Amino acid sequence: MNDHSQTINEKIRPPVSSIGAIGWIRQNLFNGWFNSLLTLVTLYVLGKTLPPFINWAFIKANWMTASDVCRSSEGACWSIIPANIRFITFGFFPHDLQWRPLLAMVMLVGLLFYSQDRKHWKKSLTWAWLIGLFVMGLLMKGGLFGLDAVESTQWGGLPLTLILSVFGLTAAYPLGVILALGRQSRLPVVKSLCIIYIELIRGVPLISLLFMSSVVFPLLLPEGVTFNKILRAQVAIILFTAAYIAEVVRGGLQGMNKGQYEAADSLGLNYYQTMRLVILPQALKIVIPPTVSILISAFKDTSLVVIIALYDLLKTTQSVLSDPKWMGYSTEAYIFIALIYFVCCFFMSNYSRRLERELDTGL
Repeated sequence: MNDHSQTINEKIRPPVSSIGAIGWIRQNLFNGWFNSLLTLVTLYVLGKTLPPFINWAFIKANWMTASDVCRSSEGACWSIIPANIRFITFGFFPHDLQWRPLLAMVMLVGLLFYSQDRKHWKKSLTWAWLIGLFVMGLLMKGGLFGLDAVESTQWGGLPLTLILSVFGLTAAYPLGVILALGRQSRLPVVKSLCIIYIELIRGVPLISLLFMSSVVFPLLLPEGVTFNKILRAQVAIILFTAAYIAEVVRGGLQGMNKGQYEAADSLGLNYYQTMRLVILPQALKIVIPPTVSILISAFKDTSLVVIIALYDLLKTTQSVLSDPKWMGYSTEAYIFIALIYFVCCFFMSNYSRRLERELDTGL
């Protein structure tokens, strides 16, 4: 009986060509004439470009050499990164105090990593963020508890990029939700103001807002009154991003079934309770993918502050490339910067997909 069953199992076992690696290749790469052609073209292009790139980027590359050694080499000059890593990362922050922005970045990354688990979304997490933000601000600014004061004009590099992006996106999201609710309001004045704001902001590029915050806005202030340039850029990024988030959230609100509102009314919930407990949780879950796309785009757009002479990560890198010693190695420098942006954007995208899976109710 056992021999007979074993014989039957052997007969009904799927062919080797449809399972394992061979099966995956056939199903995904050669499952039709068009896909087969694309696969062959892709392999040809990779065969022509990948070996020279590996030879340039790794085999003949220079990692810890002087700039004059790089000029006599045919490989990549990655030496530009370790030789200038402190200026690229921290800008003009005093050299002997650079441990402070480093510690602030470590705290920020730690809080972000800890906050990604929904099990930690408690009141204690709010206090942890408030305390962490105060400590990070103290480390950057100084002036208390024996820490030397550092002017914000000396802030730069990666800490400035993280400040503009993290705080900008954090403030823009709730503002965008409020604007979306205002645009859906039954009060004509509130609705009109929100529509005017959203359409006006979405009708101009971020560069124009940055220029206005840096050049035009100070001209409108009374004599002797000034605002920090970083703060002005931060506000411009928040206002710009919030307008786009508002439209995405409005799409989620419009996608809600009227039965949800009627069910909330039948329970005796007021407008605030209906939005907080019934409508917004569902609407925001629906629009997670487009919302994250806007946040990722806004994160990359923070590099535009280079136009108003803020020394973010991109500006410090450009300053290094203006040094005669390191001219001509922009490819290596920009690849390094691109990898940093890629890691941050990939983390946001990956977390959004995980959050979407966790919140999926199957409805």
